[in-house]
Order: sequence, then C-alpha cells, then structure tokens
Amino acid sequence: MDTVATTKLSSEEIFDLMKKFITEVIGEEFVEEMEITPESSFTKDLEMDSIEIVSFSEKIKAHFGEQIDFTGWLSSMDLDQLINLNLGMIISYIEECQS
Repeated sequence: MDTVATTKLSSEEIFDLMKKFITEVIGEEFVEEMEITPESSFTKDLEMDSIEIVSFSEKIKAHFGEQIDFTGWLSSMDLDQLINLNLGMIISYIEECQS
C-alpha cells in the first residue's frame, strides 16, 4: 500500500501519480490504447465505471491520507459535475489541499 504523502507535489507530479492510479485501476492494456491528459474525463474519455472510480479514490485516500478529503469533495458535487469530472479538476483540488 502507498504511504501518506508528506511533501508538496507539483501539478506534473500529481498528474503522473493520477495516471499511475488509473493504470492500476483499469489495467495497462487499456491505458496503452488511450491518451490521458488533464482534460480526460473519467466517464467519457477513460470509460471508468463507478466501481473503478471508487477504487481510484481509495488510492488517492491511501496515498494522501487525511490531507485530502477526496470523498468529501466528490460528495459535494452534483450529478453533472461528477459526470464531467476530469483529471485537471482533481489535480487542482489536490494542489489546493497542499497549500
């Protein structure tokens, strides 16, 4: 299991970490067939289902610990926001929490 992050990560480092988590959740063979960018949406571009998104969020929780309330942040969104959630939004949220 990942350890709780204690140093502040740059946007690029957060993006690379998110790509790693996505690869672990949906599998390397699927990730190789797609281009993952900060604009990639979870439901449309990455085609992740709710169980995969929960697994992804658990990886964020395990890595950042109490520093990031990812589940709380997600629960504050309405359905349209959740459907349109993309990596850039998560990167921005994690950067805010590190400030």
